[in-house]
Amino acid sequence: MTPAEIAELRQKQYNATLATLKRVHEDLMIVRVRPDFPVPKHKPGQYGTLGLGHWEPRHPDCQPEIDKPGEEKKLIRRAYSLGCSVLDEQGQLFDLEKQDWVEFYIVLVRESAKGPPALTPRLFVLNEGDRIFLGEKITGHFTLDPVQPGDTVLFLSTGTGEAPHNYMLWELLRRGHTGRILAACCVRYQRDLAYLALHDDLMRRHSNYTYLALTTREAQNAGHKVYIQDLLTSGQLEERLDQTLDPAKTHVYLCGNPNMIGVPTTDRATGQTIYPKTLGVIEILEKRQFRMDQPSVKMKGNIHFEEYW
Repeated sequence: MTPAEIAELRQKQYNATLATLKRVHEDLMIVRVRPDFPVPKHKPGQYGTLGLGHWEPRHPDCQPEIDKPGEEKKLIRRAYSLGCSVLDEQGQLFDLEKQDWVEFYIVLVRESAKGPPALTPRLFVLNEGDRIFLGEKITGHFTLDPVQPGDTVLFLSTGTGEAPHNYMLWELLRRGHTGRILAACCVRYQRDLAYLALHDDLMRRHSNYTYLALTTREAQNAGHKVYIQDLLTSGQLEERLDQTLDPAKTHVYLCGNPNMIGVPTTDRATGQTIYPKTLGVIEILEKRQFRMDQPSVKMKGNIHFEEYW
C-alpha cells in the first residue's frame, strides 16, 4: 500500500489519539486514549474496544503473520477492560468526570498457539500522538452494582487482569467504602506489577485496604510458588484480611487467566456442575457456599468474573 492510501485509511478509520504512553518495560505499557467524541458513559469494571488497521507495522520480535488477501484494509479490534491509576499527579483521587481520556493496561502478546497475535504487536510500536480506533460504546456486566457499603470486597487477578479492579478500587475509595478491601495480583516477575507503588501508597492512606503481590518466577520463589488459589486454600488470604470469608457479606471479583478463575460447565444430561481439571477459585469458593454470577440467565451471585483470553 502507498503512504497516501495508508493516510486515507487512518483518516477514515481512526477516531482517537494516544494521549499518553508509559512503557513499564518492553512488554508492558499503560496508555491513555483520548477520543474525538465525549468519553462514553460507563461504570468501573466495564470494557471498551481498541483497534488498528492491518496496514500498520508490527513489533519485529513477534510470531510472524501470514498475509491474507483482502485483509490489508481491515481494522483489527479487541476488547480491553478500562483501567485506572487511581491517584492523579498531585496524589489525589482522580476526578475522572473531568478527564477526556480512558486508560488501558496492555501486555505484548508475542506469540500464540491459536495463531499470530494481530493487535498487540501493532499497539507496541505506537507513540504518543498516534491515532487509533476506540469503540463508541463501553459496556460489560463486571461492575460493583451488587456491592453494599459495608461488604468485604476481594479483587483477585493475574497480570493485566488487575486493570478493571484498579478502576473499581478507585470507585470504592471515592465512595468512602467502609468494608474491608483486599486486592491480590499474581505475575511472573515483580517488574510486571506496574501499579505496585500505587498500591503501597493506598495501603498507607486507607486502613481498610490490603494489597498482595504474588510472583512466580523470581529466584526466591523457587520451590515455593504461591498462586491465587493457594492464598485461599492455605488460609493466608483470610489471615491478611483479618476475618473469615462470609458469603453473606463478601463479593469476589476475578479477572485474568481462565485457569485461575476456573469457570465450570453444566452437564446437559444430568445437570451436574463440572469444574475444570485445574483447581480454580470458583470451585474453591463454591465449596464454601459462594455462588458465581450466571450472566446467561441474568443471575447474580457473589463471585464475579472476567476471563482475559
